[in-house]
Amino acid sequence: MIVAANWKMNPSFDTAGRLATVLDACSFNPVRRILFIPHPYLMPISERLGQSEIQLGGQDCHQDAAGAHTGDVSAAMLRDCGASIVLLGHSERRANHGEASSLIAAKARQAVAHGLDVLICLGETLGERHAGQAEQVVIDQLRMSVPDDMPQDKLMIAYEPVWAIGTGKVASLDDIAAMHDTITSELPKSQVGAAAARTPVLYGGSVNAENAAAIFALGNVHGGLVGGASLDAEAFGSICDSARAQMSKS
Repeated sequence: MIVAANWKMNPSFDTAGRLATVLDACSFNPVRRILFIPHPYLMPISERLGQSEIQLGGQDCHQDAAGAHTGDVSAAMLRDCGASIVLLGHSERRANHGEASSLIAAKARQAVAHGLDVLICLGETLGERHAGQAEQVVIDQLRMSVPDDMPQDKLMIAYEPVWAIGTGKVASLDDIAAMHDTITSELPKSQVGAAAARTPVLYGGSVNAENAAAIFALGNVHGGLVGGASLDAEAFGSICDSARAQMSKS
């Protein structure tokens, strides 16, 4: 099980340092914990955590290795600042920055070339779900966002219905299970090798301490990508504990 925190453009630097220290003081082995934190915090938080079991990740990277790209961050820079993974294709990047799936695939190639793992986000809008297009939208995003030659052991997927991100709304357990089954069935078509079926698929979209256990108990749900609740050490710890409890049942 994997529990990943997406801090987005939060919090203050002092709060971030305190939060990282509190999270590091608790162990939830064998749960894999990842913090996707603002780029300016990567180096100092990496130094603060030292040899912690917690992984650090960047929230995006550029599709080129270097160049005249003011305000952008390369995969190599993330790696040099202590990141071991990068979050790509979040709906806020797709919507607010106009990122197409082909661009996300190019970023993924660049990330892997510089030694980073990749977590790629997929998800439909409420309008697409109401129109009966949710499954096809997610399949299309998967096929176009994941490079054909993506190494299986470098990839994770997060299903995040756009309408559930930061709204408090959560997809029904049946809808989550159905979409995760769809993604899992499509993964071998997006990657090289039969091992593609083992790619972890996380659920995101208003995951919190109250609903995490039920979500993690579903088949083909391998953890969660947590937004707002990850800024609360107690809530995030409770989510991690739910993941650990699920692992003990497996």
